[in-house]
Amino acid sequence: MSFIKLKTALPGPKGLAALERRKNSLPAGLAKSTEVVVEKAEGALVWDVDGNQLLDFAGGIGMINVGHRNEQVVNAMKEQLDKYIHTCSLVTTMEPYLDLAELLNSITPGNFPKKTLLANSGSEAVENAVNIAKYYTKRNAVLCFEGAYHGRTLLTLSLTSKYALFKKGFGSYVSDIYRIPAPNAYRGIDGMSEDEYVAYCIKKLDEAFISQVDPESLAAIIIEPVQGEGGFLPIPPAYLHKLREVCDKYGIVFIADEIQCGAGRTGKFFAVEHSGVVPDIMVSAKSIGAGMPISAVTGKAEIMDAPHLGGIGGTYGGSPVACVAAIEAIKIIKSESFLQRVNEVGEIIRTTLESWKDKYPLIGDVRGIGAMRLVEFVKDRDSKEPDAEATLEIIKDAVAHGLIMIRAGLFSNCIRLLPPIVITDEQLTEGLQVLEDAIARAQVKRTPILA
Repeated sequence: MSFIKLKTALPGPKGLAALERRKNSLPAGLAKSTEVVVEKAEGALVWDVDGNQLLDFAGGIGMINVGHRNEQVVNAMKEQLDKYIHTCSLVTTMEPYLDLAELLNSITPGNFPKKTLLANSGSEAVENAVNIAKYYTKRNAVLCFEGAYHGRTLLTLSLTSKYALFKKGFGSYVSDIYRIPAPNAYRGIDGMSEDEYVAYCIKKLDEAFISQVDPESLAAIIIEPVQGEGGFLPIPPAYLHKLREVCDKYGIVFIADEIQCGAGRTGKFFAVEHSGVVPDIMVSAKSIGAGMPISAVTGKAEIMDAPHLGGIGGTYGGSPVACVAAIEAIKIIKSESFLQRVNEVGEIIRTTLESWKDKYPLIGDVRGIGAMRLVEFVKDRDSKEPDAEATLEIIKDAVAHGLIMIRAGLFSNCIRLLPPIVITDEQLTEGLQVLEDAIARAQVKRTPILA
């Protein structure tokens, strides 16, 4: 049984008309990874306006871990809509906000009292987390990492890496932000073992505290335990432990940005749990809302209580409709059966991607944790020169054959796989075959014909 069912070319006539409307009515800078125009979606399937049935391997950039239009989530939202939509947490107290905050406080790592602030987007959550850390420590400096993506507000764009795509033309940026390389095992140092390379990265971190910023000036260190936009780079546990030690020694707030890598995607609810490191503040968004705009800053109560009365909050933060969606999504995600399924999906993807490495020289690396997986494409395996052109070509080919997917990586030379975890084995296998076929066609175009 095929789950991809194409009635027209992609995009079809109705899709082309909608894309023309988009061109005429939306800003040119609002990018789109595909030319799919959605009519409806359910589980891991998406239907476009021309009646084509597609498989979704992008999941709204990791936003739909529990699947499109999850019934449990939708029913909770409908029930809340029959009560009230929003009255603003700055004006009234709403029980869904309390319920979600208590749930997040209970599941976030750390044997200490916690409190949660809700907002609307990942950017807002990161901004609040950093501001709270600054207020608590009475310091201004923040340390972040190359390859990081933390958002598009002024502060979070200042923290974000990948200059040309996200930052060009938008400066000046927030001062007192310091950026150092994140450990990248694939692009490490030739001749070094992985342990030696991690030790080297830790040494360079110590040097940064001499050459770039005094750790006693740092309000926060913010890191994605698995970089998302940066190319699904798992930060080695030893490195995270080093950051925790530095934060403890100098009174720095350790912020884990789990917007993309959290919500069960790696096989544990929070990716940082794989290391055993406990952050001071955890930032959540994307899949905790199952498609609804909601984010959370969960941290040590004494830190979260630092800002003065009225210093934090926003009109739409903690929308009851978004809160009940998040509560149901989190209940699903934290269940043993769901996390087991994450690892099953991840293992199918891992073994499949590993099998491609020997067949396609275009593939430089495959990596990830759980069901957060990625393929990196290079022009040459020895030099590891990124091949962004082939990556885009493969994505366009796969999308044309009914598979929704997106790029990633500092050099835009990676394809990330973030299918909804509710995807079936059959759907997953079909989607992976579509991707492999696209890679094979790209490889043939680049393989010299021998006389």
